[in-house]
Amino acid sequence: MGFTLHADAATITRTAAYSLPPVNAPFDYQIGQAYTPPSGVRVVSRDREAAPAAGLYNICYVNAFQVQPQELAWWQQNHDDLLLRDAAGEYVVDGAWDELVLDIRTPAKRTALAAIVNGWIDGCAAKGYQAVEPDNIDTYDRFDDLLTRAQAVAYLGLLAPHAHGAGLAIAQKNTTSLEGQGKAAGLDFAIAEECGRYDECGDFTDVYGANLIVIEYTDSAYRKACRAVGATVSVVRRDVDVTAPGSGTYVYNAC
Repeated sequence: MGFTLHADAATITRTAAYSLPPVNAPFDYQIGQAYTPPSGVRVVSRDREAAPAAGLYNICYVNAFQVQPQELAWWQQNHDDLLLRDAAGEYVVDGAWDELVLDIRTPAKRTALAAIVNGWIDGCAAKGYQAVEPDNIDTYDRFDDLLTRAQAVAYLGLLAPHAHGAGLAIAQKNTTSLEGQGKAAGLDFAIAEECGRYDECGDFTDVYGANLIVIEYTDSAYRKACRAVGATVSVVRRDVDVTAPGSGTYVYNAC
């Protein structure tokens, strides 16, 4: 293990050896359901509840900024004070996925949330994952009347050193507005949904170089991403619900 001194906190953080995903390697996005990866795939992202794929580089998906619907009762019963509320005292909900947003506004709440999420990260490491993908960093963009980038960066600064200490690399998920702040907080590589569609892939390569994985959900955006960055980074086409083969909506292509 190595030791990293964080002078601002006057603490020493143990950092285990960790590795980044191989650059431009065949990738599959399986956060909806785990299944046997297509032939040739070397990198897979799966939900933290799933087992990693044997013999591959595995990324562990963790919803670090919002609440999975099936976990709502647990959060309300055990950590209701960590759920974001608006000025009227109502829960703040990401309507696209019916997920409540976590409250990262104060140091105390960020510390409490990190204690929970870092426990999940430890679980990822124990299962044999090599990296972690904390999702919904961009809540501060979508709820900018309540949350700020500085709060998100401070929270990531509690997750990244812990991931490294557990031997895991940690990804920036989407969120071009982080600019270089995510990397400064300790993030190692990027996973970008629809950067081809929105002409944003260059925003990620500007920060992370070729340490980028791209997922597109339409044929046209997939072709666009392949033309733009497919020669140097991993690009895949998935169905928007990231289903398994046999679902009727399953789509997978890679360039």
